[in-house]
Amino acid sequence: MTEYPWVSVSGFGTHIKSAQKHLILQNNNNTDRIPLESIKHLLVIGSHTLSSMTILRLIKNGTYISFFEPDGTPVGIITPFCDRNRAENYRTQQMIPRHRYAITIAQAAIKSRIFAIERVQELQNVHLFYEGELDVLLKSQEEFSYLIKLEEIRRLHKLTSDMYYEIMSRNLPQDLRFRRRTTRPHIDPINSMLSFGYAMLYGNCCVAIVGSGLDPDTGFMHDGNGSLVYDLIDPLKAEMVDPVVFDMACNSLTVADFEITHDRCMLSDELIGIMTRKLHATIQDKKINERVFLLSESIKSGSEFKIMY
Repeated sequence: MTEYPWVSVSGFGTHIKSAQKHLILQNNNNTDRIPLESIKHLLVIGSHTLSSMTILRLIKNGTYISFFEPDGTPVGIITPFCDRNRAENYRTQQMIPRHRYAITIAQAAIKSRIFAIERVQELQNVHLFYEGELDVLLKSQEEFSYLIKLEEIRRLHKLTSDMYYEIMSRNLPQDLRFRRRTTRPHIDPINSMLSFGYAMLYGNCCVAIVGSGLDPDTGFMHDGNGSLVYDLIDPLKAEMVDPVVFDMACNSLTVADFEITHDRCMLSDELIGIMTRKLHATIQDKKINERVFLLSESIKSGSEFKIMY
């Protein structure tokens, strides 16, 4: 039985079938059988074969079926007739106070970034903090609890995020011209690589959010399309993406891996392929699913949302 009430089928070429009581996933010589009663949401990512009989069985079981592009972009959803649970979940998500969730997310983001800096210092025997910077980050983590307005939380979050990237840049080759995060189009390879990695993380997290029955466009700290996804990936970036990018920048990145034009930096296909393989190993779906599940339970029950490390 699956650990979470959603099942995802990613990649290409899986035959999605069913028997009376089981969903059957066949890909090459591998076959998985999952009890239909345990599946509340089937997530189909990429190109697969799904039989009409299986769709009917899932719908009769009250199961949602969502379809995604290979990168995790939502395409569409099939819902059971007259099912109101999703609409009710969306309303609950929109009505709950954003403030306390935003604080939890912002504090977790700082904690993950402090840990990332300290890990680099320990592994590489370097000193990245200037005098007083660690104290600023630690005090900011505590200060979030006393902020009243969302704009105050967002402003302090941006300040500490900018500090993190500036501190990490001190360990990177200076000729790569990276100082902090910039908006698109990026003109340095580090920002371009980070954006590529964050896009992969975004796709994985978006799939889990849709699977949990939450609205990916109703966030707490962020606003707009994908705002909840951006909320949840913020504390995960320094753990799942940044180490890959910064390690490659220090040890393997060459001028053949990217091209800088007058207005942007373009990554080579070979570099993207290498990054994709590395990020598949560091982006942990189990941890993402766990965090999304805990958030979903918190929203539905009104209990405290905790981000554990």
